[in-house]
Amino acid sequence: MIRNEQLHGRVALVTGGGSGIGKASAIHLARAGAKIVLADLKEEDAKDTKEEIEAIGGDVMVIETDVSKEDEIEQCYDQLIKRFGRLDVIFANAGVNGRITPIEDMDVNDWTQTIDTNLKSTFLTVKHAIPHLKKDGGSIIITSSINGNRVFSNFGFSAYSTSKAGQMAFGKMAALELAKYHIRVNIICPGAIQTNIGENTHPENEELKKIKIPVEYPEGGNQPLEHRPGKPEEVADLILFLASEASRHITGTELFIDGAESLL
Repeated sequence: MIRNEQLHGRVALVTGGGSGIGKASAIHLARAGAKIVLADLKEEDAKDTKEEIEAIGGDVMVIETDVSKEDEIEQCYDQLIKRFGRLDVIFANAGVNGRITPIEDMDVNDWTQTIDTNLKSTFLTVKHAIPHLKKDGGSIIITSSINGNRVFSNFGFSAYSTSKAGQMAFGKMAALELAKYHIRVNIICPGAIQTNIGENTHPENEELKKIKIPVEYPEGGNQPLEHRPGKPEEVADLILFLASEASRHITGTELFIDGAESLL
């Protein structure tokens, strides 16, 4: 059974909901009564999330979508509206680390793939949601990162960090532009979280040795608050808050969820 009705009757789209932060957030939103749409590259990727939501009595559908392609995003929204008739929450979460390499050694195709998967997809997801969200207002949440916003010492992550900085600027521009429609836009910036995003990361280039600068952290590691990476469920608690009316006066805000990692 769903545990509460905080989002009863609302419809939430989660991109990249097959694992990690996306999966935990989709389940949290479903427990709060939201109907869930999972947009993933392959339907199989979201199978486990779908089954877990159904097990708690949730209403969920999976739509195969390459979120970096406009025609597929448009088709995704068409199917969503046909099934549920409305849209209230967007969690633009899909992303990859991409190739980790010095700038001078990075192939332009690797750069483009990372920017498209992380930043272009956010633009497309938000752009095509607006006509639906304008009807009753809603909440858009974008997964950015501490990288590109507070942290710049992860050497070789120039494409990833650039995409994440771009998401931050885009989210704030969107928040101001969409405020008159009662559409809120907020940006979360996780630090190290126990997810499988590394599986989509190209192996480190040996050339990184020539650019790395030693970074020393205090005893206990670089997670001052709890001395461990965050858990997807802890990020999901924040997503639920931002999706709900509890955050009705919050927009254009970045929220760092990293156990003070980025303050070192």
